[in-house]
Amino acid sequence: MNRMNGILALLIWLASCGSANEPLPVVPQPPVAVKWTITPSTVSLSSKGETRSLIVEANGEWTVVSNQSWLTVSPSRGSNGQTSVKITATGNPGEQPRDALLTFSSGDYGITYTVKQEGAIIANHVPEGYTLVWREEFNADRLNGGKPALPDMKRWWYEAAAPGWVNNELQTYVDGGFRGTDTVAAIYDGTLKIIARKSGNAILSARINTNESWTYGYFEARLRVPGGKGTWPAFWMMPRDFKQWPLDGEIDIMEYVGYRPNVVQSSIHTQAYNHVQRTEKTATKAIQNAETEFHIYAVEWTADYIKGFVDGEEYFRFDNDEAGNKHTWPFNVPFYLKLNLAWGGDWGGSQGVDESKLPAVYEIDYVRVYQR
Repeated sequence: MNRMNGILALLIWLASCGSANEPLPVVPQPPVAVKWTITPSTVSLSSKGETRSLIVEANGEWTVVSNQSWLTVSPSRGSNGQTSVKITATGNPGEQPRDALLTFSSGDYGITYTVKQEGAIIANHVPEGYTLVWREEFNADRLNGGKPALPDMKRWWYEAAAPGWVNNELQTYVDGGFRGTDTVAAIYDGTLKIIARKSGNAILSARINTNESWTYGYFEARLRVPGGKGTWPAFWMMPRDFKQWPLDGEIDIMEYVGYRPNVVQSSIHTQAYNHVQRTEKTATKAIQNAETEFHIYAVEWTADYIKGFVDGEEYFRFDNDEAGNKHTWPFNVPFYLKLNLAWGGDWGGSQGVDESKLPAVYEIDYVRVYQR
């Protein structure tokens, strides 16, 4: 009996040990720390924009993202060993250098790599004797969540208006820079973008004005204009105490219509000289790459004359006749600055509109005011 009990105990013990062929339980292993080597260790790109190659060496799989829209990276992932990665920067429109951050990630591990880009070299066309008194550089950072900043309402105000408000234009000017999810004025990558876009059956856009006004000075902006039939961007001035057009005057520093590529225009309007009567005083200038490159548009306004410039070259002049008549010279009171992107209308739409060009983007690098 005792022998039988011993045999049963042995069988039970063997059964509890299981088969020798069963897999052993998996023991969790600590993750392997991914290590990266990036060559070159630093990189600085030209302000004109360019593509460079980085050699990324890692001991595991990884992904990479850029935190700036002006810098793209391809491919966006790699694996164990060496990977050639191309980084491509668009041109930097502003004078200030800028940085982008590449973030390499693998599981819980990651490193960052900074890409620098030089600022643009911008010619100085300001006449001698003038001092900077006001400036807007549009360098605001993005908001929380990555949304673009809007124009500073302490410095700018919006005009809201329905289609047909002036010049039979087709756009709706939106207050506040956006309507719903449709943004028409946004600051990112160092410039203000005024955007004409289609929303349902409407064309939305923006028209913004400075809160400050000035009598006489040198007024300039660095701009890149959109093309296509229907676009009508402008940089211009109106009197602070405006009551009646054209009696109170208007100064058009730059106007552009997309159906006439690479031709810009500067004008003045008064009671005696205006486009309704076809007596306006105006001039045009053919330039290169108005829609793809930034140019500096300016007027010098004194008690004696108004001159229009593009990239420092004078192409328009209107002299004070010194008759003391507001009908011919209303330009002795404060004026404020205006930026807008119209769609269609008597001039912008005189050869039709092409909605395939929407959204259209009018880009403003800076606005500056100088006085003596």
